[in-house]
Amino acid sequence: MLEVNEGYKSGFISIIGRPNSGKSTFLNRVIGQKIAIMSDKPQTTRNKVQGVLTTDKQQMIFIDTPGINEPRHKLGDFMLKVAKNTLREVDAILLMVDSTDRIGKQDRYILEMLKGNETPVFLVMNKIDLIHPDKLLSVIESFRKEYDFADVLPISALEGINIEKLLEVLTGYLPEGPQYYPADQVTDHPERFIISELIREKVLHLTHEEIPHSIAVVIEKIKREEDSEMIRINATIMVERDSQKGIVIGKKGALLKEVGVRARKDIEMLLGTKVFLELWVKVQKDWRNKKIHLRDFGFRDDEY
Repeated sequence: MLEVNEGYKSGFISIIGRPNSGKSTFLNRVIGQKIAIMSDKPQTTRNKVQGVLTTDKQQMIFIDTPGINEPRHKLGDFMLKVAKNTLREVDAILLMVDSTDRIGKQDRYILEMLKGNETPVFLVMNKIDLIHPDKLLSVIESFRKEYDFADVLPISALEGINIEKLLEVLTGYLPEGPQYYPADQVTDHPERFIISELIREKVLHLTHEEIPHSIAVVIEKIKREEDSEMIRINATIMVERDSQKGIVIGKKGALLKEVGVRARKDIEMLLGTKVFLELWVKVQKDWRNKKIHLRDFGFRDDEY
């Protein structure tokens, strides 16, 4: 039984929105370190990523979800299910919106999904550093016509603008509750998951066209070297076609080497020790439409 101290607040907060609204950037900013990967490619986040912010007075558990979009394959179905299921039994919902975009079809789809939900929904207008205040008011008004939000919170996750104000507002909606996680824990995901995501992020940054959506990363082995602080990590980058394998490897292995160099730096920062990272590329045809492969690669819909 978790102990509840008088006056201590805790709660779960779901972050939803269409792709590229800045949800992962926001989560990393709030937590103070990188636990969610970032990219300008849509639907970068595939699984829910849970970030924990703990203070002397409260604990906020933020749940970053995949961007809500119309699914085009079984992986897309999985991602939509993850996003929808996080709306259950949370204490608050943040609808993250790119302030530079007008309200569109995807936004209305999300708002329709929220109707009938008794959980308070906050409209978070992200990227306000990129828009004139007069235009921002116009975009806010277009959203307010569609839904009765608990509050509207303009922020810039990238620049850190109004983040403290947002947290202050959210605190008022949290119930008294226990500290669910230790004070020094910032995510519920194991290191293996975060390492695979860091590797995938580097592939996203270095490739184009169909490649970003066709990859998965499987961590085969993590082992500390005997009589050494170095950790050896073996990982396989899965793609769907032979042509994609060639692109990811690159000319004379140059792209794969660069992926390894960049990923190793982030992994060493995460683990606080030297890392030897060995990467392989393997073809698994049409894996995004095969449930057995989705489960093997960590996309388990029975968990949600």
